[in-house]
Amino acid sequence: MIQTVGIKKNFGTLQVLKGVDLQVYKGEIVSIVGASGAGKTTLLQIIGTLDKPNGGTVIVDGVDVKNLNEKQLSHFRNQRIGFVFQFHQLLPEFSALENVLIPAMIARVPVKAASEYANELLEFLQLKNRATHKPSELSGGEKQRVAVARALINRPKLILADEPSGSLDSQNKEELHRLLFNLRREFGLTIVIVTHDEQLSNLSDRIIRMKDGIIVN
Repeated sequence: MIQTVGIKKNFGTLQVLKGVDLQVYKGEIVSIVGASGAGKTTLLQIIGTLDKPNGGTVIVDGVDVKNLNEKQLSHFRNQRIGFVFQFHQLLPEFSALENVLIPAMIARVPVKAASEYANELLEFLQLKNRATHKPSELSGGEKQRVAVARALINRPKLILADEPSGSLDSQNKEELHRLLFNLRREFGLTIVIVTHDEQLSNLSDRIIRMKDGIIVN
């Protein structure tokens, strides 16, 4: 599902990634761990085509992304990859349902079909009765589950999660951890998680440790 070869990334004179080789297989749940500044989030953003490397190759789902122009990259990202971030990044003026629908609207999916699937996702995530509520009316755990539904709306096969449980309390954190593994089973997903949470990383199929811009284990 994912292959990176010799990925390098500089920010000015600071070299954040120093030649990262990584392979993630379809259906895996992989955690990337390491101290702050190790390059974890930068690597995740490059895999997700949100940023470009200064050198190396990124292949996602059989596609060498450096061969895509900006419009093609946006379409590829929208269709193939779902993102879950630490602070959910829901739009406050929209309801839970409307937030879930945004990627589908960008993809120009017919409104009726998109809405039906969005409601199915919210029901699966036990949020059916919260569909019309705005983010300010939702708990932290509910907001993150809405973000998960948004990540799934275009039926991607890859989910990239950056500290997905970092802002949650213990109970909601445990529920999110169980949910991620249920999602793999229900939707056939490959999931890559950047996390400092040992409980979450220990549940993964593999743990990849980064230090100073390289993979050490």
